[in-house]
Amino acid sequence: MKTRREAEPPGVSETAKQGGDRPSNRQYGWVERAVWTDRMLAALEVGVKGGRWFSLMDKVYAKGNLSAAARKVIANKGSAGVDRVTVEIFEKHLDANIERLHEELRQGRYEPQAIRRTYIPKSGSKELRPLGIPTVRDRVVQKALHSAIEPIFEREFAERSYGFRPERGCKDALREVQRWLDEGRLWVVDADLKAYFDTIPHDRLMTLVGQRVADGKVLELIAAYLRQRILEEGREWSPETGTPQGAVLSPLLANVYLNPLDHLMQQGGFKMARYADDFVVLCGDEAEAQRALDTIRQWVEQAGLTLHPTKTRLVDMNQMGQGFDFLGYRFERNRRGLRRWPRTKSVANFREEVRKHTQRTDGNSLESIISKLNPKVRGFFEYFKHSCAAGLDALDKWVRMRLRSILRKRQKRRGRGRGNDHLRWPNAFFGELGLFSMTTARAQLVTAPSGVNR
Repeated sequence: MKTRREAEPPGVSETAKQGGDRPSNRQYGWVERAVWTDRMLAALEVGVKGGRWFSLMDKVYAKGNLSAAARKVIANKGSAGVDRVTVEIFEKHLDANIERLHEELRQGRYEPQAIRRTYIPKSGSKELRPLGIPTVRDRVVQKALHSAIEPIFEREFAERSYGFRPERGCKDALREVQRWLDEGRLWVVDADLKAYFDTIPHDRLMTLVGQRVADGKVLELIAAYLRQRILEEGREWSPETGTPQGAVLSPLLANVYLNPLDHLMQQGGFKMARYADDFVVLCGDEAEAQRALDTIRQWVEQAGLTLHPTKTRLVDMNQMGQGFDFLGYRFERNRRGLRRWPRTKSVANFREEVRKHTQRTDGNSLESIISKLNPKVRGFFEYFKHSCAAGLDALDKWVRMRLRSILRKRQKRRGRGRGNDHLRWPNAFFGELGLFSMTTARAQLVTAPSGVNR
């Protein structure tokens, strides 16, 4: 008769070293080396028996892992949770805090505290988005847990899932979408999951996690985070679904839940690009697009989720004026063909950021104002540099108008920069003061050798 240990699929060796072994496989350069040794990475590549990982909890509470997690949480800063402990206070007593968390987790005494919920403006909308703020100590433990389990799931995530994954990002997804459009895939399924992060069914999510993680203590810890009480406007309540936006573990769990959809679409031959809960499918004709939408609709219903009834639609990019938004960009057909530029919400957000730094009553020197403004303008350009030139040129003009308005105010003139102001303070004037020009930067990008600045 087999003992329990003989019957279980082999997981992580209980004697595996917590540090010192450096991963040799380059594709895993992003893993937390306080957890993932060469031996563990080899097991990840080959696959463990039964596909489930045991003995992970000791990797979570290892002091090296907790310390690495704390450094990342401190670097990210962020607000204090319900206990009002800031990252600065936590860092001041770092060694003692790490020791306390290590012992609480090791002895099974650790319990997450309530999440402080606040609301932040929704991009380009009057609506507010809920944001959960865990305590600093809970963020540290979540990050340590994240470091221990992320590689297990990362290896199985679909190729065209780009959100919140190592060495991937929005630009990768956008390049893929543009490539498919260039290939003539002009029927688009523009899908939107209604309140996705708030509606993920806990039981089904835990079933998916349990297919790869067999360590009961780790599973209990994940479940405890899903059940974390929420403090909102003076009252506490327990969520029955969802994973809080703002929690360290939430993006990974959100990807775990949508991973079956990614693979279903891939197996069906559909070209889908997904970033978290934002995804589009590019198809060759209307019939294929309708099949893709039907497939998505059926899966979403079975998964206990909801497609937004008005935001989910088919788009025919062969038609003038038809388009879709994806990851901050607007893709649309106009008289010049298929074009892309910053969507209305992206422009609105940019303008709001610029306004904060260009108040007409600002008493700082123009050089100082421009030095604070430049990172905002340069950052916007870096993301939207492959937009149509006209849109970026218009924003450049608007930024200079804001600066001319400051100068008008200082000359006791009313109103914003207009009329002969562009003669009093020509574009070259602002260029000499170091103002970053998106128009100039884009012109340089276009004339750069092929493959540069892509």
